[in-house]
Amino acid sequence: MKIHEYQARKILSDLGVPVPPAEVVRTPEEAAAAFSKFNSPMCVVKAQVYAGGRGKAGFVKLVKSPGEAMQAAHFMLTNRMTSYQTGPEGVPVSVLIVAPGVEIAKEYYLAITVDRARKTSTLIASAEGGVEIEEVAKHSPEKVFKIPLHPALGLQPFQATELAYKLGFTGKQTREASKIITGLVKAFFQTDASLAEINPLVVTKDGQMLALDAKFNFDDNALFRHPDIAAMADESQEKELDVRAHKASLNYIALDGTIGCLVNGAGLAMATMDIIKLHGAEPANFLDVGGGVTAEGAIEAFKIILSDEKVKGILVNIFGGIAKCDLIAEALVKAGREVGFKVPVVVRLEGTNVDKAREILQAAKAELPTLIPATDLTDAAKKVVAAVGKAA
Repeated sequence: MKIHEYQARKILSDLGVPVPPAEVVRTPEEAAAAFSKFNSPMCVVKAQVYAGGRGKAGFVKLVKSPGEAMQAAHFMLTNRMTSYQTGPEGVPVSVLIVAPGVEIAKEYYLAITVDRARKTSTLIASAEGGVEIEEVAKHSPEKVFKIPLHPALGLQPFQATELAYKLGFTGKQTREASKIITGLVKAFFQTDASLAEINPLVVTKDGQMLALDAKFNFDDNALFRHPDIAAMADESQEKELDVRAHKASLNYIALDGTIGCLVNGAGLAMATMDIIKLHGAEPANFLDVGGGVTAEGAIEAFKIILSDEKVKGILVNIFGGIAKCDLIAEALVKAGREVGFKVPVVVRLEGTNVDKAREILQAAKAELPTLIPATDLTDAAKKVVAAVGKAA
């Protein structure tokens, strides 16, 4: 789960990390009023979206009057933002922040993320902030410092101080930087985050140190512990089908192909997509209904898949373990009756009570003529690819 910048700033501020003042606005008039409130010669208007590249896309603007703030806000609120992270369809903008301008002397980068190679969380820092850290790591890897964090002890005070020195801080600023680094680590662990980022951390010309921009991603599996964070979700920033799948406890990722995949288990999903490609077609999605397939879950899964106009056929690949095959077959038939299978639906079942399940599917063939049983995964892939080819 992601949140907006202004929400991330609040999390950091509550843990003692200094952030500049900002006003959250939702109309051009509110943006003009915010500019007047700050009584600053210059303010910045920033779109709040779940994507980077805002500046290059024109959705971060410096303004010098209430009128300019209103114009900038009107532009952002009436246009979708398109950047390298959004895809050509862009994302809507419904909330902005207005903040007084800051005279920046130096920018830094701080982040914590899950390092799956090291099997731990890792603190990442660089004195090259305000830019894409991927480019810095690619062209100047020696400028990026990484500190694996102990799973129980976290970041030790000496590590924070040592990192502050490596980033070039001296004297009083070393202590301030160490405090900010420690605060970011605390925020990461307390919120069960998968990413916590400050980019840039700035030193102003008068010596202040501020977290000018912040970003947090959270582990969805831990949100039950954080209802306050779960309540921050902005569904307008997510694709409609992704939101529907999440509410139904389905793991769904849209792809560009023509064959929808309905499976139980991530590994089985990967194998299903691979074998579709092996036989000359492209998967339209990754959809994992989990171990306990229910009629309700199957119905919603089919509705989601069939909402994608690109889908010309569906491959159902289910291994009956926790949920027995005959119960799964009954759920699929019920889903077919309710949803209506207007495209070929090839079903491969394996596991407990599979013979009984195949009898159920065979008995439903007259009622659901587009339902095609398969004997194994290869047979299923061949049948769905052939059926989609004929439909095309």
